[in-house]
Amino acid sequence: MAYPLAGTPYPAGSAQPSPAYAGVFIPEIWSGKIIEKFYATTVLAAIANTDYEGEIKNQGDTVHIRTRPTLTIRDYTAGQTLLVERPSSNMVDLNIDQGKYFNAILDDVMDVQADVNLLSLWSDDAAEQMKITIDTAVLTSLLGDAVAANRGTTAGAKSASINLGVTGTPVTVVARNPTAGQVEVVDMIVRLGQVLDEQNIPETGRWIVVPAWFASRIKMSELRDASLTGDSQSILRNGRLGMVDRFTIYSSNLLPSGVAAGLAAGEWAIYAGHAHGLTFATQMTKMETLRSESTFGTLIRGLQVFGYGTIDGTAIAQAIVIP
Repeated sequence: MAYPLAGTPYPAGSAQPSPAYAGVFIPEIWSGKIIEKFYATTVLAAIANTDYEGEIKNQGDTVHIRTRPTLTIRDYTAGQTLLVERPSSNMVDLNIDQGKYFNAILDDVMDVQADVNLLSLWSDDAAEQMKITIDTAVLTSLLGDAVAANRGTTAGAKSASINLGVTGTPVTVVARNPTAGQVEVVDMIVRLGQVLDEQNIPETGRWIVVPAWFASRIKMSELRDASLTGDSQSILRNGRLGMVDRFTIYSSNLLPSGVAAGLAAGEWAIYAGHAHGLTFATQMTKMETLRSESTFGTLIRGLQVFGYGTIDGTAIAQAIVIP
């Protein structure tokens, strides 16, 4: 139902009652069911280190993160004087320098005629939209954060021979039976795994984030045969992507793609890595309802502050691909 705004007391095209205001209220029947709204899948909580969230109070805070020092291993001979080192670790600052907010008003007249808790519905939707907005910002900012040996056409800290694609020359990924210039989807995942292997990244806790079309190619690949994955059912039957080559696979529609993200049309970035490489911290610092000063209604508003950063580019790998 639409409510009249100031200066337009009656909807356009409707007949004005006579007299001009008769004090008669004609109720409308409101549906008790809310049309289901679907949200983009967010992945940050699964792929990033979030150990520092409890230390945030306000936008502008700085979280100091200690990194692990590297000790020197030396040769030893009997009777020698031992060299002493004093290990020191670099300090990485995580700046909580970004914030997102929402601010909405529920007019009293709308509240009276509604038979559902609109403020609750709106706050739930705001929370989902907040996650989507922040996920999109962080995943876009990751583009190019992997060290040079973990991306490009000559990736590999040891081999320098792994083609992960670059913008303008992406890798074409197919499900099976690649022709010249194409790569099987499983082969691309294995390439990303090798890149992390050559950087000595731990095998436990690895992840990969792929777009929906890439995930579909995984389901259509040879892995659809349950005997190859070790599962009781194929991934076509259970719908779960699970783990491939030590990676937990996440599908997201929020990955950077196309010219809007600085890539060429049709190109997508996919990321693989370990939670050690990316740190993310966020806090909903303000969430409040209050009466409006300018009209009869209740305001609901919230402020979420956050910060993120790649603290170890060797633990992140990047590929540029096209379907």
